[in-house]
Amino acid sequence: MFEKNQFVTAEITDITSDGNGVCKVDGMAVFVPDTAIGDIAEIKIVKVLKKYAYGIISRITEPSPDRIKADCPVYKQCGGCTFRHINYEAECRIKANIVENAFRRIGGLNPEFENFISADKIHEYRNKAQYPVTSVNGKAICGFYAERSHRVIPVTDCMLQPEIFSEILETVLDYINLKKISAYSEETNTGIIRHIYIRKGTYSDEIMLCLVVRKDISRQLTALCRIISEKFPDVKSIVMNINPDKTNIILGKKCITLYGGDTVSDTMCGNKTEISPLSFYQVNTVQAEKIYRKALEFADPTSEDVIADLYCGAGTIGLSMAHHVKKIIGIEVIPEAVENARKNSVYNNITNAEFHCGDAGKVFEELGLSPDIIVIDPPRKGCAYETVRTIADSSPQKIVMISCNPATAARDAKLFSELGYKTEKVCGADLFPRTKHVECVVLMTKKK
Repeated sequence: MFEKNQFVTAEITDITSDGNGVCKVDGMAVFVPDTAIGDIAEIKIVKVLKKYAYGIISRITEPSPDRIKADCPVYKQCGGCTFRHINYEAECRIKANIVENAFRRIGGLNPEFENFISADKIHEYRNKAQYPVTSVNGKAICGFYAERSHRVIPVTDCMLQPEIFSEILETVLDYINLKKISAYSEETNTGIIRHIYIRKGTYSDEIMLCLVVRKDISRQLTALCRIISEKFPDVKSIVMNINPDKTNIILGKKCITLYGGDTVSDTMCGNKTEISPLSFYQVNTVQAEKIYRKALEFADPTSEDVIADLYCGAGTIGLSMAHHVKKIIGIEVIPEAVENARKNSVYNNITNAEFHCGDAGKVFEELGLSPDIIVIDPPRKGCAYETVRTIADSSPQKIVMISCNPATAARDAKLFSELGYKTEKVCGADLFPRTKHVECVVLMTKKK
């Protein structure tokens, strides 16, 4: 048994889904952040539990071949980029292994694992960023929350965001401080500016600036709209979102357009897409297109097939498949997203798609659907058991799941296997390079 503050030397042999390195000392697992497979390090034990322990690096005696010099000065404080200290090829190997381990160990399944979908671009790939605003010494700053906290790490030039985001941020912060518009305080529910939120069309270059505020300050933002629109011609929309509640939910329900249109446009899988502040839209457009193409490949529909698209968001997945099938039926719980999906189908002259608002499982059951193929893109927590049961009871020939959490995807695939479906293929994909997050696409077919 270890003691706290004890020093041990060991080799890192694995990486967990949280990005922690794993080593074994006297048969006991020790989890160590900021390590790479192959590192031999002196480790300080900081927490001891019954079956495992946590440590931190004291000194690396022999670095892994995968280790590189981190290129961000605040990545350890920010906590967003788990893998900045290793090369990208090693990151993809780790993520592919996370997906495979989830389905083998959690799901008890043995599907065909296809080649991992890596990213062509690992910097400036995000089309969306939300920066919390706080006050330091009476001055408004913004950045990102430190991991597992609401302490803001000042960052305006994150390497995952387009460079223009940094320029817009600096302009907004200068204005806020010049006009002495107060930053929001979570502790007291006072102050005005809560978040600065920016979206950008990957193909259109159209930008939306959204200021999340505690109360309406339209008049105070008139001059800012003029400054931003003159300095950044690609900004096509400036929106004020009002969130008066004492909550850690970023966006409120009310949006007021201060400049330009209510939405910006982009293209996803060849379809024009309108994006509002409240729309769900994948933050890495190019990688999302790769994932959707893989989902279409797995679905392999005919022109006579009906596809149900559950958790459909703004309809991007279903609409990308619409030209290949007889009909698309989308279901989504967020009303604004459903409205976006309906508009997106009109924009693209897609007449064989319909969208319904409500809980995926309940609406599916109410509609009495019996589709040939079901596509599901559930939240991180996965599908509710009732939804899995409803889907299986409708007896589609194929189920294609796109998941942002391999652990819950494996759990749900196991449930489907108990209800008559075989997990045929799994393909891991990197939607968020340099972070610990990994996606997967899963094909399940009805057992004969």
